Amino acid sequence: MINRRRFLQTLAVAAATPATSVAANRKSGTGGFGKLIADPARILDLPPGFSYTVVARAGEEMSDGLLIPGEADGMAVFPGDDGDIVLVCNHENGPEERGSSPFGVNNERLERIDRARIYDFGNGKTPGAGGTTTIVYDPIGQRTRRQYLSLAGTEINCAGGPTPWGSWLSCEETFTDPGPAFEWGQMVVREQKHGYVFEVPAGAAGPVEPVPLTGLGRFEHEAAAVNPPSGVVYLTEDRHRSLLYRYLPRVPGELRRGGRLQALSISGNPSFDTRNWSAGAYMQPWRWFETSWIDLTDVDSIGNDLRLRGYGDGGARFARGEGICHADGSLFMTCTIGGPERLGQVFEYRLSPADGTPGEADDPGQLRLIAESNANSLLRHADNITMSPWGDLVICEDTLDHCGLVGITPDGRQYPVADNAYTISELAGICFSPDGSVMFVNIQHDGLTLAITGPWQSSG
Repeated sequence: MINRRRFLQTLAVAAATPATSVAANRKSGTGGFGKLIADPARILDLPPGFSYTVVARAGEEMSDGLLIPGEADGMAVFPGDDGDIVLVCNHENGPEERGSSPFGVNNERLERIDRARIYDFGNGKTPGAGGTTTIVYDPIGQRTRRQYLSLAGTEINCAGGPTPWGSWLSCEETFTDPGPAFEWGQMVVREQKHGYVFEVPAGAAGPVEPVPLTGLGRFEHEAAAVNPPSGVVYLTEDRHRSLLYRYLPRVPGELRRGGRLQALSISGNPSFDTRNWSAGAYMQPWRWFETSWIDLTDVDSIGNDLRLRGYGDGGARFARGEGICHADGSLFMTCTIGGPERLGQVFEYRLSPADGTPGEADDPGQLRLIAESNANSLLRHADNITMSPWGDLVICEDTLDHCGLVGITPDGRQYPVADNAYTISELAGICFSPDGSVMFVNIQHDGLTLAITGPWQSSG
């Protein structure tokens, strides 16, 4: 269904396209689906022939009697029963954000959920307000059949990633300890450590048992992607001095059973800085860098220093690793403030055929920089990323102005897919239905999840 190979086979010629050639694309509609049309409802501008339906709106009551949480972020789609689609969606809320909580401003709905299914009860006063919701959506009738909380009591659930075995890895982008803390003008009480990944089966009918996958490390997680043949999980970190991690599970598909956490290193260049912020070590665009992986210790760290220790041991440094996705033997990753102008980077990591095994030493993975934004670029501050059904990357922006969706073609052209010209909200959670006919996206701060339909296969 997804024509990933076309992208991988022709991506190298993108280096011949000057960044200045895309400066006016957002308005002109060069490439892609054409010029965007202003939305009369002032929600999201789309190309001709496309339209959206509101799937979820923060604050409305769900099927389980709880409220749709705000700050929807990372999201994935899974096939459901009888033609339905299942979406599992993160919510990037802290315990202090009671106005965005599924339990209500005064926790008046907290009793509607089994306390044993709430990871951090917060002494009944400041329970974790993030977690995930699951949406059962009818794509034919374009309506939501059911929506309910499927992971409760976690916080700042930013992005994550789907697994080949039918679950969602929900990542906490935080590092907080148990006890009282004064945050955002109020007292917060926590009962648990935070900074973990949690697994949510797509078929879960309600809140899952909230088990932190401690082997995947304790740090400010952003996103996750699984290499299907090996079952190795790749993880990004939203810090300006971050690492690219991977988890080698003892048993592929059974992450609770433990494994090894590693950090990517550039072979022959330990502690290499990919950010291109200085004139020292430099990540040249389009050049392949051979890689290796170093084992990390004390991964369930008490101090928030795993990335610093990993860098000291030779790991490569990145500028706020954000979205990551898998596509036919490669991973694509965004770094939202990478590059000399700190406007973002996009990397490709070509997986080794011997991914995660001793044979990888003879046939290692390789890393290259495929896009680096500047003042003339259409794409700014790249965030969530996915490979589209028509074979282009589609990337969410997280900027201070006009956050949109930007496509990148195999020959390096950038073009607008959608634009939020009406609020300062970032776009997040980009994903497609299994048949490629519906694109889902969140307008995070506006509290909206949209389903977008149209002639997706017509990109050119």
